[in-house]
Amino acid sequence: MTKFKNLLLNNQLCFALYAATNSVIRYYRIYLNEIGITYSQYLVLLVLWESESSSINNIAKILKLDSPTITPIVQKLEKMNLVQRVRSENDERVVMVSLTKNGIDLEEQVAAIQDKVACKTHLNPKEFNELKENLNNLTDTMSSKQEGEENLLSQK
Repeated sequence: MTKFKNLLLNNQLCFALYAATNSVIRYYRIYLNEIGITYSQYLVLLVLWESESSSINNIAKILKLDSPTITPIVQKLEKMNLVQRVRSENDERVVMVSLTKNGIDLEEQVAAIQDKVACKTHLNPKEFNELKENLNNLTDTMSSKQEGEENLLSQK
C-alpha cells in the first residue's frame, strides 16, 4: 500500500485523461467502423476538411504527431480513394495531400458522427467548449518547455 496519496490512481490527472480519451475514442470507433475509417484516419480527414490541401509535415504538426506516423495513414486513405498525394513542384521533398471527391462527400456523414459523440458527453455547449479549451490550454502548457527544463535536459 502506497504511503503517498498523490500516487493513488484516482488522484492521477494522467489516468483521468487517459480513461476519458479511451472512452471518447471507443465511442467514435463504433460509428467510424461503420463507414470504414479509423480514428487516426478521421483526424487526418478533419485537417483536410478544414484546409482542403496540406503537406504531410503540416498535418503532422497540427495533429501533434511526427511525419512518419502520418505517412502510412495518408497512404491508406489514398488506397481508399479519399485523398490524393502529389509532390510539390517547388520542393520534391514536400508531399501535398488533398481530398478526392469521395473524401469531400464523406464529410457530411462524419459531421453526424461528431454530433453523436458530442451528445453522448451530456455536456451542454458551454461546458463542452470550456472543457475543450481547458484541455487545449493544458496541452499548450505541457508542450511548452520551461527555461529550467531546457537547462536540465541540456545537462544530461
